[in-house]
Amino acid sequence: MQSRSLDEVIERRATFLAAYQDEAYAKRYLALVKHIDETERARVPGRHDLAEAAARYYFKLLAIKDEYEVARLYSDGSFAKQIAAAFEGEPRLEFHLAPPVFSRKNEKGEARKSSFGPWVMPLFRFLAGLKGLRGTVFDIFGYTKDRRIERKLIRDYEILIAEILANLSPGNHAIAVALASIPEKIRGYGHVKMWHLQAAKAEEQGLLEQFRTAPAPVKLAAE
Repeated sequence: MQSRSLDEVIERRATFLAAYQDEAYAKRYLALVKHIDETERARVPGRHDLAEAAARYYFKLLAIKDEYEVARLYSDGSFAKQIAAAFEGEPRLEFHLAPPVFSRKNEKGEARKSSFGPWVMPLFRFLAGLKGLRGTVFDIFGYTKDRRIERKLIRDYEILIAEILANLSPGNHAIAVALASIPEKIRGYGHVKMWHLQAAKAEEQGLLEQFRTAPAPVKLAAE
């Protein structure tokens, strides 16, 4: 039986994704995670490690903190409440950002952060309202290298999960969980994230080879 804690993990993340993008995006998440949960319970009774890993790390891939999300988090009211709780009066806000489309580059070609004053708050509210453009042909940020890679990671993960579910058994279950957890290794931003991504993909390939060659579980003769 699926634990209540896993139900809560899934539901909380689905609620976040609905605010992050929309209900359809949240349903995309729910559909895959619930399919994993059903398959795992049927193939490996009593275990939900795979469903929990996917619930956490599929979400991580879907909920990238892109330009629209940064704008939403600054403008949805929660940031203003944090500032009011931490400081008295009206502190002057200053934001250090590196917009991918407009940022200057350093000698390595990496985006450099610049300082922005409180005048960007209305811009945040405006940009947050455009989140529906995310991933469409009208998404000007979606054409950057990082955003293209992030969308590919989501598709690759869905393809990987399909292969895992088609061949899941008690004998390869532990490897399947490790594969589903690979996005946890992809951390940071910009060039740091790309470095972690390369290492994570190399580890994923090794695990996938193990998964594909794992022997079938031995059936013990009845005593």
